[in-house]
Amino acid sequence: MASRLHIPTAPYRPGEQPDFSAISLPQAGELARPDELVPANKTESLSFSMIRVLNDNHLAVGPWAPKLSANVLRDGLRNMLLTRLYDERMLRMQRQGKMSFYLKCTGEEAVSVAQCMALNDGDMLFPTYRQQGLLITRGYPLLDMMCQCLSNAGDKLQGRQMPVLYSSDVHNFFTISGNLGTQFSQAVGWAMAAEYKKTKDIAVAWVGEGTSAEADFHYALTFSTVYRAPVILNVVNNQWAISTYQNVAGGEQNPFAARGIGYGIPGLRVDGNDFLAAFAATRWAANRARAGGGPTLIELYTYRASAHSTSDDPDKYRPADEWGHWPLGDPIERLKQHLIVLGEWSEAEHEQLQVELQETVSKTWEEALSLGTLNEGPHPPVSAMFEHVYKEMPPHLIEQRRQLES
Repeated sequence: MASRLHIPTAPYRPGEQPDFSAISLPQAGELARPDELVPANKTESLSFSMIRVLNDNHLAVGPWAPKLSANVLRDGLRNMLLTRLYDERMLRMQRQGKMSFYLKCTGEEAVSVAQCMALNDGDMLFPTYRQQGLLITRGYPLLDMMCQCLSNAGDKLQGRQMPVLYSSDVHNFFTISGNLGTQFSQAVGWAMAAEYKKTKDIAVAWVGEGTSAEADFHYALTFSTVYRAPVILNVVNNQWAISTYQNVAGGEQNPFAARGIGYGIPGLRVDGNDFLAAFAATRWAANRARAGGGPTLIELYTYRASAHSTSDDPDKYRPADEWGHWPLGDPIERLKQHLIVLGEWSEAEHEQLQVELQETVSKTWEEALSLGTLNEGPHPPVSAMFEHVYKEMPPHLIEQRRQLES
């Protein structure tokens, strides 16, 4: 008898022609927008379909359209474009040996930028390593981001983190952990503490779809629903967990957003390349959390256009041109075209903005280089390894530092 064991596989492999016509995409504006305090079991259509706002004519349609001003839209476009230009520069510099490692978020810029813009500054962010747009949107200095990747004398973390594992308490940006999934449970705990303090601030966390197969994902959903924690739990479904296709994490069975319903949590499945849809869904979930409605699970359906990291070669496991066939397009281009249709932007203005931002990135990079690179000093002093580890340094470390300095 033939085995009935099912082994999930990717739909296309290197050398094959990608065809995403089987992906079911609803029309923009098709889904209703329920009251934020709707019971979880009434969000099935939002979990199994997809919230989309921008139509094929680049117009915002339907009840989820957030009616943002042109200035807000231009800010979003700028933040996404700056994120992409920053990414491109850092990748080139890693290839030139200036730093050891880097991860890009190409194709996913709307996820971090739109969601961040829909939140309050007091809300705590628990990201993974592909949400650099959160920091850029909150105004974290590019210089500090670059120095962290270089682990040079300007690194605020003094070389204690891998490149791109940023941290900033001032910007409510929780330290990124390489142990993926832990931030989900941590966000729930922070949200519970915020509710005790009655701050009205909420926690927001992100994981990739692959991490949804980890136990931490389920711990977070259980605790968040039991205690009705004011938290937004995001699954960024960019189709690939390193070289493993999303089906291995259960994506071919049901949308990841649908998992929330079983826990009593509303699930929203969102076009992650639609800036307006990502903004609207996040604002809906934030309003729900602040009103005492508890958690929301959001699946952001997008595509990881670049390699998983500089240690990865995606041509080994997927077609080289797959990104060009992705049916949801490029989030930057889609928002740009929306602004143009509104008469609030032009190709010339876009080109000028790109030149200005590229110059900003280049100048900042030169400043970062003056503080050292992977192979050239200056570096943080060796004695820094003893600092910021214990509140009160124990005797054995005091003695080791004395020996080092003698």
